[in-house]
Amino acid sequence: MAGPFERHRWVTSEPEIPFELGVLYEDERIIVVDKPHFLPTTPRGMWYRSSALMRLRERLGEPQITPAHRLDRATAGVLVFVRDPSVRAAYQMLFQRRQVDKVYECLAPARPLTTPATGTIARLAPPAPFPLLRRSYIDKHPGHMQARELRAQPNASTLIDLAGELPAFNLAGGRGNATSSGPTFALDSSGGCLPGEGTTGRASTPYRAYRLHPYTGKTHQLRVHMASLGLPILGDDLYPIVINRPYDDFSHPLQLVARSLSFTDPITGQPMRFQSRVPLCL
Repeated sequence: MAGPFERHRWVTSEPEIPFELGVLYEDERIIVVDKPHFLPTTPRGMWYRSSALMRLRERLGEPQITPAHRLDRATAGVLVFVRDPSVRAAYQMLFQRRQVDKVYECLAPARPLTTPATGTIARLAPPAPFPLLRRSYIDKHPGHMQARELRAQPNASTLIDLAGELPAFNLAGGRGNATSSGPTFALDSSGGCLPGEGTTGRASTPYRAYRLHPYTGKTHQLRVHMASLGLPILGDDLYPIVINRPYDDFSHPLQLVARSLSFTDPITGQPMRFQSRVPLCL
């Protein structure tokens, strides 16, 4: 019987996503990759061969490979695939039961927090603003680009902390006073940062790195929670407002990386930890 991805319609022409899918670890049961920005986890819409799943299947000649979990197309970082069908459920259940420790990093504005319209903020080391626990009810309807926060019992929780200051940096790449415009950036084929041309339109904003620990896994949870605090993630084209860009414009990657992932291997009982090498780029 064919799996769900074998039944997916064949895309005869699709844009090439010019970033490599690096492998962090593999054994006879799993393959852990370092997914670049823009590459979807599985086939969707116009993307079929340009997905992490299909690239792995074609590269290794193993059509039975299946994702243990997913990352948004815009998010880079650690992603786990299962290559042995007999243990697929064991690894997938780790993620479904939230037995995996996930740490994300992002770049967002270095400015005071705003008060969200819904949900709660709990400062964990008052009076310092960070770390904090952000909780809200997130609702995402199929066919809607954005998720919404509603006035209801929270179903999404994120621990937000600072992840090392970027001292007085702005989008122009310099220190001290911000300029009115600055260069964009691009990524090389391995996910490293390259300078680009043009302006971002946001070069006057200083940015710093944040560390995010999601305790739940709602769609766009980290992007929604950061935007609700007045700290939208750099490069976010959905929050707080939708920015329409050409499908083949890879010059503004979302500065959100699934930095590390840890769990106890359900087969061997050994502790496993993987760390992404994808950089955050100003």
